[in-house]
Amino acid sequence: MTSTILITGGTGLIGKALADEFAEQGFKVIILTRNISTHVQYTTDFIRYASWNIHQSTYDRWAIQAADIIVHLAGENVGAKKWTTKRKEEILSSRLKSSELLIKAIRETPNKVKTVVSASAIGWYGPDPKIPNPKPFVETDEYYPDFLGETCKQWEESIQPITQFGKRLVKIRTGLVLSNKGGLLPEMQKSLRFGAAGILGGGRQVVSWIHIDDLVRIYLHAVVTPSLHGVYNAVAPKPVSNKELAIRLAKEIKGSFYVPLHIPSFALRMVLGEMSVEVLKSSTVSSEKIRKTGFNFVFPSIDSALQELSPVKPRPRMQL
Repeated sequence: MTSTILITGGTGLIGKALADEFAEQGFKVIILTRNISTHVQYTTDFIRYASWNIHQSTYDRWAIQAADIIVHLAGENVGAKKWTTKRKEEILSSRLKSSELLIKAIRETPNKVKTVVSASAIGWYGPDPKIPNPKPFVETDEYYPDFLGETCKQWEESIQPITQFGKRLVKIRTGLVLSNKGGLLPEMQKSLRFGAAGILGGGRQVVSWIHIDDLVRIYLHAVVTPSLHGVYNAVAPKPVSNKELAIRLAKEIKGSFYVPLHIPSFALRMVLGEMSVEVLKSSTVSSEKIRKTGFNFVFPSIDSALQELSPVKPRPRMQL
């Protein structure tokens, strides 16, 4: 019998990629959304849409009743806007309220849900004690008491009560996601149109990244592997410095026709405000725990990831 996966936050970058892959693997998918009229036209044999509203505490009961697995991604985009006091409240409350509504729905609605896979982020961890850091952060390390650390802590705690209903719970702490459809990579590619490889600050800060396809595969691995419980980092085995990321992307797209351009830290602080702390922070995070469960990365190195994501197609060789 085909299993049904219910996704919260399924219309975002990661949610769309997950929905497509789950459908490709033969799962039926239901995506919870506040604006069902906007998305219902995209309904297929494998992907449907249902309504929920975290502010009104409402949801479609049939979606909960149909689900065998829940993938919980809902939350405001951390990097979409400057971190004003109001914006930080929106980022945190969107995560807490969505978890609260999900738990309410499970409590109130007869259901057959066995597994919940919930998003988190490596913002849980603080800055590396030194660069480079010989001891990467692991899942048992304490959270760091800044805005993102506190947010991740409360985010993970908010979904924990789901285990009281006998559900298996897996939490995925995601690193910087590399995708051509959103996030950092398209922004970096913009500067390369003008031949500039943008390096943030000094560029020595370590970036713990993951290719979007490997992230999707980690979620699928969590869904289909009953032995997985608790927290797992979703980062590639080989983190890189910000400078290395910028230069390797430039070489992939422009060959030798680029100029390294350092963007000063003070300029980033002026433009980004408090968020600049995150783009300048070095955070070396371990992927060992997820690898020990039998998961293998398709894109373990930054070269393999950028080659696959490169918008530049190889030109055919000239016939002499």
